[in-house]
Amino acid sequence: MNPPDPLFFFNNGMSASQGFGFVRILTFSTLFPHAANPIHGIFVGERLRHLVASGAVEARVVAPVPWFPVRHPRLNPYAHIGHQAPEHEFYHGIEVRHPRYVLIPKIGMSSAPLLLALGALNTIRNWMQEGFDFDLIDAHYFYPDGVAAWLLGQYLHKPVVITARGSDLNQIPAHQIPRIMIRYVAKRAAGLITVSAALQRVLLDMGIDETRITVLRNGVDLERFVPLDREAERQRLGWQRPTLLSVGHLIERKGHDRIVRALPLLPDVGLAIIGAGPMEESLRQLTWDLGVAERVTFVGQVAQESLPRYYSAADLLVLASSREGWANVLLEAMACGLRVAATHVWGAPEVVTTPEAGGLITERTPEAIAMTVQDLLSIPADRVATRRYAERFSWEATTQGQIRLFQRVTGLNH
Repeated sequence: MNPPDPLFFFNNGMSASQGFGFVRILTFSTLFPHAANPIHGIFVGERLRHLVASGAVEARVVAPVPWFPVRHPRLNPYAHIGHQAPEHEFYHGIEVRHPRYVLIPKIGMSSAPLLLALGALNTIRNWMQEGFDFDLIDAHYFYPDGVAAWLLGQYLHKPVVITARGSDLNQIPAHQIPRIMIRYVAKRAAGLITVSAALQRVLLDMGIDETRITVLRNGVDLERFVPLDREAERQRLGWQRPTLLSVGHLIERKGHDRIVRALPLLPDVGLAIIGAGPMEESLRQLTWDLGVAERVTFVGQVAQESLPRYYSAADLLVLASSREGWANVLLEAMACGLRVAATHVWGAPEVVTTPEAGGLITERTPEAIAMTVQDLLSIPADRVATRRYAERFSWEATTQGQIRLFQRVTGLNH
């Protein structure tokens, strides 16, 4: 069953222009940092920052935020985002607009692409009328963002390249209508990018031609994430025992609770949890129920520039996620000389490939987590070798891959 032609929702569009000496892109995603939440979608912002720094691309960003007039957190947990994010700002010199789009609580999944596209349309048209007539739309997160971007591309007569990043392909296609839309758009977009080969396989299983998909993994900022003096950082934090680090939103998918449950099997080990989210209260209660509360520190949300202090002080980063497209925290930790233990899911086996990087957790259970941690802690760490391994993952290869793809899509080969 095919969905109705999305052009039904739009009138005739505008004509596209050609760039001058470089590719002009409009980056489109709800996942993008803003002043009210500077780490939201940081991986999209960082990829774009390095791309623009190449000098081959000019970019502006439309990063819509959800809005709904009812601000009750139970009825609409996203309402505060739309009210807090600025409408206009700059990210490392890149102009960003945050138009509002209506997100209907509970029932908005199927209508989200259209509402998202309509919410952003005026902002994009205004920029075009002011002279920013871009060559392509660079969309991130396949659903609803990528589908919405494709609708906009059809209306504006612009090619669209969509980057799949994780749950947009390893979770959302479980819903029938989004899966139909994803497959429909994937067959028609000008280009497709996945951040891991594991995500590429999802598209292949949907019947998408392999030649349409480019795998461009995320990189790591090797200038920001560097090893610091370990003993000095441990003293500053007051860490006396071997300490594990768990970084990410406090949600079930990240598996912080499973790491906490492994602590009774690791009696001499402490745990620092970095992040904020709805599971904080239950995680705190769990530490008391298991009798490990005095060994667990809830750090809260930490700015990117401060993370190297924790990575440098810790003995091991543990990532117990149920799914990850490409987990940036793994590369950040390794760039600071810290080995990692990650569940063997999705993109993790593509990141953790040698003993210098760390190890993979075979099962997402407290027992398997504890066993992997014990094995890794029994081997002396070589932080120089771990940093050297991380240096393979600079942003350079990803940046050059984007440039080649964008120039091919637009015909602007320089």
